[in-house]
Amino acid sequence: MIPPGAPIVTAEEMRAAEEEAFLRQRQDDVMERAGAAVAREVVRFALGRPVLVLAGPGNNGGDAYVCARLLQTAGLDVAVAALGDPKPGSAAEMAYRWTGPVASLYEARARPVIVDGLFGTGMTRPLERSVQAIFNHLCHDADLVVAIDLPSGLDTDSGAHLGAPRVDVTVALGALKPAHLTGAGLDCCGEVILADIGVPVPMRRRVVARPRLSAPGTQAHKYTRGLVAVIEGAMPGAARLAARAAMAGGAGYVVLAGPDVGGGGPDALVRHPVGHPEDLGAWLADDRLSAVVIGPGLGRDRRAELLLKAALDCPHPLVVDGDALTLMGRTAGRWLSGRSAPSWLTPHAGEFERMFPEAQGSKLDRTLAAAAETNATVIHKGADTVIAAPNGEMRVLSRASSWLSTAGTGDVLAGLVAAQAGLGEIEAAEAAVWLHGRAAGLAGPAFIADRLIDHVPQAIAECL
Repeated sequence: MIPPGAPIVTAEEMRAAEEEAFLRQRQDDVMERAGAAVAREVVRFALGRPVLVLAGPGNNGGDAYVCARLLQTAGLDVAVAALGDPKPGSAAEMAYRWTGPVASLYEARARPVIVDGLFGTGMTRPLERSVQAIFNHLCHDADLVVAIDLPSGLDTDSGAHLGAPRVDVTVALGALKPAHLTGAGLDCCGEVILADIGVPVPMRRRVVARPRLSAPGTQAHKYTRGLVAVIEGAMPGAARLAARAAMAGGAGYVVLAGPDVGGGGPDALVRHPVGHPEDLGAWLADDRLSAVVIGPGLGRDRRAELLLKAALDCPHPLVVDGDALTLMGRTAGRWLSGRSAPSWLTPHAGEFERMFPEAQGSKLDRTLAAAAETNATVIHKGADTVIAAPNGEMRVLSRASSWLSTAGTGDVLAGLVAAQAGLGEIEAAEAAVWLHGRAAGLAGPAFIADRLIDHVPQAIAECL
């Protein structure tokens, strides 16, 4: 399992952290710890079955030789196959400490358990065809495949597929890498286990953690708990979902502002009539408002554009979703340039591509760039949801329920962000994303967005 709040580092950041650590401790000792961490997991999962350890020429291969030696000491039947000679230094030293035979990768025979130590952090080009063919064949014929740090054939920073097979377990060393959480890594890495190898790493990028929330105090009332306004547009059902989510997410008072004053929704949902877009601006000046949501079902016509402008001009925290993101498009930075209050953008992949078509790099890099460009906290939704703040802080939620891929769940997330706006910019986004994902887990399979909302209070109960 991936620990909540675990650090995420790029290949370059991990190399820098290791170089800094090697000023105070021997590289051999770090490699021994890394190999031991992998060996512990292999012993746990192998259940006494014969093991084939694949060792590459670099430090990942050095870890593999340590693992092989310790597995043999633990009584397992271990064979080693290598791709090339180990490079001088710690990798060569660990190969020397392995006293058993070493076959060529091209001569290797399948065994029930494979330990992949061919290539780890830093891979950026595809596996050679011959290596990929042999490696994939060995993995296909095995009952269990355990990867050291990353499956060989994954780009560390982007998660791009470079020929990696799907493994069963990946033992991440020292910190998570973007490929563990995004891109092809979502399918290739299997169960990810983080191992501490005694190398301190930066903590600005982390896995989403369960928030610490508090029950209302004895002096609390509906306004102190938060007054959230949701702007209704052409598709009122979407706005109602966002409003209901804000209510379930802990807001004390939720108002749905729009023309559909007789529409559905719970009796506790207050309605404010908005006949003309210019009427919205004056009402949004109310200093009791704690957050505003605009975009779910807003529409993309002239009226919708005027409603968006009124919302952007308001002095309150603002969550921008759905149609409002499409209206801003590539000029989102200009639309948001006059705002001083916090803003959150919640695009899915298609909306993000339309807004930031020139963004380069991994999903993490592109989301960070979008946050800097717009001076907003960006929640880039998907199976790998990436949260980035303008100051460079980042959180990632990976492997949330795939049943969230249904209409209206994004509207629910927008309402949850507004309900948690008082926590702070990245804190609100992180809390909302966690509650959203946890509610999905509690809802089980094949839920609809309306039912997802019903499980939000259960998720909140786990945070008190």
